[in-house]
Amino acid sequence: MKSSVIFRLSAFFILMAGYHSLQAQYTGSTPTGATFVTTAVPFLRISPDARAGGMGDLGVATSPDANSALYNNAKSPFAKHDIGIGLTYTPWLKDLGLNDVYLLAASGFYKLNDKQALTSSIRYFSLGNIQFTDASGNALNTGQPREWSFDLGYSQKLADKLSLGLALRYIHSNLAASAPNSGGAIYKAGTSVAGDINLFYTNTKENGQGYNLGATITNLGTKIGYTNDATQKDYIPANLSIGGTYTAAFDEQNKLTFGIDLHKLLVPQIPIDSSGYTSSTALTDYRSKSVVSSWFNSFSGPGQLSLVNLSVGAEYAYQDQFFVRAGYYYEDKSQGDRKFFTVGLGVKYNIIGLNFSYLVPSGNGVTRNPLSNTLRFGLVFDLDNNKNSTGSPAAQQ
Repeated sequence: MKSSVIFRLSAFFILMAGYHSLQAQYTGSTPTGATFVTTAVPFLRISPDARAGGMGDLGVATSPDANSALYNNAKSPFAKHDIGIGLTYTPWLKDLGLNDVYLLAASGFYKLNDKQALTSSIRYFSLGNIQFTDASGNALNTGQPREWSFDLGYSQKLADKLSLGLALRYIHSNLAASAPNSGGAIYKAGTSVAGDINLFYTNTKENGQGYNLGATITNLGTKIGYTNDATQKDYIPANLSIGGTYTAAFDEQNKLTFGIDLHKLLVPQIPIDSSGYTSSTALTDYRSKSVVSSWFNSFSGPGQLSLVNLSVGAEYAYQDQFFVRAGYYYEDKSQGDRKFFTVGLGVKYNIIGLNFSYLVPSGNGVTRNPLSNTLRFGLVFDLDNNKNSTGSPAAQQ
């Protein structure tokens, strides 16, 4: 059993990620018939890009851009430019008066030639300052929880319209290293290594009209723990996503894209008996599952349809320079109950693009969405080599 300090820190962290349930952290009563899926490092599930953020977190099959590595790096070989760099800043939970919690993200690609691309991205999540307490609630020392991930990827066209992308990710989560040790537990930073497998298919004309399809399996990796107890490790958010978009080009200046993404966590449900309880034995068995078996077990149990999250979005483009976006995101209560509308704007001039997204407030009082008024600010650079792709040395080999 984790100490009161870790419990409070975990509760704070999950709130930062927009989650409302903490059933994975303790043994207790839960609503009969309910299903719960929670993971460590949920910051990996926060949409880090302002363009996608304006379309309800839509990103699996949208057109390639500098931030493709954050959603589906298999899109990168189809990018119009040779080099793309994206930077995004997201203040987190500002609606709750928190001023020191934020997510920074950087992403980019480099096309080796017309068929291959290298990708990379980094995410840095600051949870501000937190006050540690003992089991009685007495204040102890303070800490500054920080988390980050870094990945490198490679993608290649398998055919004229189909590509495959692979990525390897390192995850570092320093939530409790500053916490006072208690009960024999030694707190430390958690680390994990994970990989992604991505597919992308595009059937679009030169004017942009047509459809894209995408599929990703992300964060396939080791469990993560924050103490010296090897049995107290939690699953990271392995995830299966499929998506599609369609673009209608009305003329040379006006285009409208709309799409949908479906997301399914590849993490088992927390065991709940017929009385609505999670026993310590069941929780131990839950945590003892191997990572590979947990992916397959994520499809067993009640209410599987409710465990699929939904992103729906649209983007209007004028001359590929001015963009208006809107979207909706749906998540079941068992995974956090995030439901929100988003809007966004974008402008591009020469090699520089600016993106902005806004999460529309919803609910009132205690039911108010804590993510209300979330803003994302993005900066994108599209660059080209001196020679075009077909004339580059890499293409001639």
